[in-house]
Amino acid sequence: MKKVMLAVLGTVLSLASCNTNKIVTVDANKFEGLVKSSKVQLVDARTAEEYASGRIPGATNIDVKKGNFKQLAEEKLSKDKPVAIYCRSGKRSLIGAGILQKAKFKVINLRGGIMEWEQAGKSISK
Repeated sequence: MKKVMLAVLGTVLSLASCNTNKIVTVDANKFEGLVKSSKVQLVDARTAEEYASGRIPGATNIDVKKGNFKQLAEEKLSKDKPVAIYCRSGKRSLIGAGILQKAKFKVINLRGGIMEWEQAGKSISK
């Protein structure tokens, strides 16, 4: 299982490093592999209220709707480790991924957000 997760991470990171003008977006299964590998920083881009209602375990909440999203991300995250980002449906996190990418972070977006995560039977914490 560890080899599979490392292979997924390697593939995603190679795609991210080769194509700097495009956000890498993955499904819930690939995203879970990245999160479990501990090779990424996990960001929940939703509001504090949404975050409190349930989140992917280990996620840091940085609300993309707030004007200081980039500043908070730069304070809380390292540019030496990829950022895995999600929101409710994948739209806000894609916006956040674009902001992070412009700030020189390597970013992976969860395609369908936490909705896809839950539909795939993945666990959340409250």
